[in-house]
Amino acid sequence: MSNSFSFTRYLAAKKSVDDRALNRHVWQALKARLPERPLRVLELGAGIGTMIERVAEWELLSTAVYTAVDSEADNIAHLCQRLTQSGFIPHENRLRWSSDGRSLTVYPHTADIRQIAADPAQAGQWDLLIAHAVLDLLPLERLLAPLLGLLKPGSLFYFTINFDGETIFEPLLDPILDAGIMRLYHASMDNRLIDGERSGDSRTGRHLFQQLTAAGGHILAAGSSDWVVYGQDGRYPADEAYFLHCILQMLAQTLSPAPELDPAQFAQWLSQRQAQIERGELVYIAHQLDFVGLRA
Repeated sequence: MSNSFSFTRYLAAKKSVDDRALNRHVWQALKARLPERPLRVLELGAGIGTMIERVAEWELLSTAVYTAVDSEADNIAHLCQRLTQSGFIPHENRLRWSSDGRSLTVYPHTADIRQIAADPAQAGQWDLLIAHAVLDLLPLERLLAPLLGLLKPGSLFYFTINFDGETIFEPLLDPILDAGIMRLYHASMDNRLIDGERSGDSRTGRHLFQQLTAAGGHILAAGSSDWVVYGQDGRYPADEAYFLHCILQMLAQTLSPAPELDPAQFAQWLSQRQAQIERGELVYIAHQLDFVGLRA
């Protein structure tokens, strides 16, 4: 794989991985608590719209106005294109979908999550808040309470694919080197800076139990949502080989400047892992947690 990759293709390739990973107990707990009336839904970090597709395909909502927010205009452009190809009908600044008495009206919007959280006009306006595979990139100690404050009191949040401190590549190449690379990779998450602010946590999943309670949330259900990617008969399903190459590329971009790693040794490790993908041999596991709950 080249030194560059398409982030939107990565998000598309990730959909089948996420579909397997999402905790069905947590999903059903959310579905059981949703009121039948029309809902106002806000998704933060909506990417290219794969959660919206899932909400429609898995029949989560009966009727909803769904605002999809992402900080990248390119992601929002792909979201509009992808949903149109999935049967959503575009009209002015929204897309509409209906099937068997269910309907979604989607308003895509380019905005930063921190801007949304700080906007007084958004406080207490939403019936359901969704954040999929994004909270572990944010400064939650400061931001989680304002995010829950976007909800009406007693309304629901659904926070999914929150990384929780375990990245596994099998088979092992060199136990000491493999462990060292993973240690540095997780440390990079803990030390990540965005706009000069520490943003991220390699153990976001487990920490959310206390953080959600402290921020005014009440957890209704939680469970693991591990990514598990492996080949069968030398091949990966869907576009998951590309997904794995992207994981390695992101790891390379993160750790290539690390002084603790010998550059030649790390390059060889990456080359061996890439070859394992090409042969359908690499197994990749990432431990994550899903949550559903109420704003108190």
